Amino acid sequence: MVKNIFENKKGKNWKKLICVLLSASVISAGCGEKNNEDVNSGTQPTIEVTQGSKEPTKAADATEPTKAADSTQPTKEAVGDTTEPTKGASEDVAEPTKEAAAMRDMTTMEYVQSLGVGINLGNTFESCGFESTTVTGYETGWGSPAITPKILEGYAKCGFGVMRIPVAWSNLMGDDYTINEKYLKRVKSVVDCVLNNDMCVILNIHWDGGWWTGFSEPDKKDECMYKYERIWTQLTEAFGDYDDRLMFESLNEEGCWENIWNRYGGTQGKEEAYALLNEINQKFVDIVRGSGGNNALRHLLVAGYATDIELTCDELFLMPQDPAGRMAVSVHYYTPSTFAILDEDASWGKMQPDWGTEEEYEALYKNMDMMKEHFIDKGIPVIVGEFGSVTKNKVEGAVNRYLTAVCDAAYRRGLCPVLWDVTNVFYNRSAAKFIDEELLSGLMSVLEIER
Repeated sequence: MVKNIFENKKGKNWKKLICVLLSASVISAGCGEKNNEDVNSGTQPTIEVTQGSKEPTKAADATEPTKAADSTQPTKEAVGDTTEPTKGASEDVAEPTKEAAAMRDMTTMEYVQSLGVGINLGNTFESCGFESTTVTGYETGWGSPAITPKILEGYAKCGFGVMRIPVAWSNLMGDDYTINEKYLKRVKSVVDCVLNNDMCVILNIHWDGGWWTGFSEPDKKDECMYKYERIWTQLTEAFGDYDDRLMFESLNEEGCWENIWNRYGGTQGKEEAYALLNEINQKFVDIVRGSGGNNALRHLLVAGYATDIELTCDELFLMPQDPAGRMAVSVHYYTPSTFAILDEDASWGKMQPDWGTEEEYEALYKNMDMMKEHFIDKGIPVIVGEFGSVTKNKVEGAVNRYLTAVCDAAYRRGLCPVLWDVTNVFYNRSAAKFIDEELLSGLMSVLEIER
């Protein structure tokens, strides 16, 4: 099996380069800050850690600017409060009702398998790596227009049952790791609008500046754990009354530390690395359950080791202890990385323009079978929180063939597949419609499968 580059150091250098390039273009463009209100609530606490590697593009063709990425001004239809009150904005987003706040009597397996096919609101609230003093500056900083009710309604009309909303909470953060009130309010208004369109939501802590590496350093671990606890304490309070259509995810892909253990360099440090992730995931569950209210029964998504299938299926990865017994595990799928991530040759691999040989299908089935046997068959639900592909320099039909095959293979085995998407790759946010109807039909066809 071709190794996933998210665990490959050379791949990480590639992601850092992309992030730097995009950040530079964002800063030069002003990040949509003109005439926006300064919402910075104070100086940002810092943990001295090396900048990480999370790239802002993945399935996006970052080299091609998009017409829809008008980030100089928030749209008048924007959901919620970004810079100033606007007609047709927050009034389109109803608050969850008391009746809707009831937690249903269903297992997490039943819940996850009811979600169907999902999609990510990528390159939006997780944009980072540049300085802005406004909520809108970060929301539009990686090319997305300000999110509107029309955009979210369009996702629902496509048939997606769940939207994963990645968030870099460190962007606007004050003393004692306090999340900026307007930033939190903005995310909440988008979550509300997604729920009002009969989609569920997965909300996480996404890569936001590299502080996760500090968990692996003895002199920084306690401070990192405190920051992690502060973030989730605020989120559990802010969303504690939401019903079970909102799911919390412990972290993104950052649950791996090469300075402790490198998968290509033997087993030294492996137990320590897994123990650290297990500790963080347990902290997550303890914080959520301890916050009470609906959080006592909320379905939780626990990130696997590096969200890598093979590494997550390792016996050293442990699901946390949960008094509610309502947890699922998350993995991501960009295999083979030379096809799914590269649109040109790189130092670590040669770009693969096509996909679909018998051997490649077999590798896909082997990976999905691994998740089924290790988790689904043992009663632990699985969400493929990201799967996707770049689209540039690929053989015609190859991307559709790959994405529909991954979606089908995951769904047939009881996993919930969630497409990684950013502005104008698969969904046109300005037009509020899916770009390739044939691809959409292929993805949604899995909903006809009995399981």
